[in-house]
Amino acid sequence: MEHTVDLIVLTGEDNEEFEVEVIDRVEVGDNEYFIVRPVEEEDVYTALRVEMDENGEEAFSTVDDDEEIAAVEEAYSLSLLDEDDA
Repeated sequence: MEHTVDLIVLTGEDNEEFEVEVIDRVEVGDNEYFIVRPVEEEDVYTALRVEMDENGEEAFSTVDDDEEIAAVEEAYSLSLLDEDDA
């Protein structure tokens, strides 16, 4: 079985592009989040909120609110537990 990795290219504030690997997708309320990590760093994870831009395409926003971060972390932890039970 072939394992595929979802990679996306993000543009930072300084317009520098970098690749991140999509580790998981979780939903919290009405929002979807991508759990990503930079390709070159294995122990750094970030949550990005998925939003739609004016063209109807996916765009990503960083999560800055502590309560929102906690809810995403909990949803991601639960998804890991579900995988362990499978």
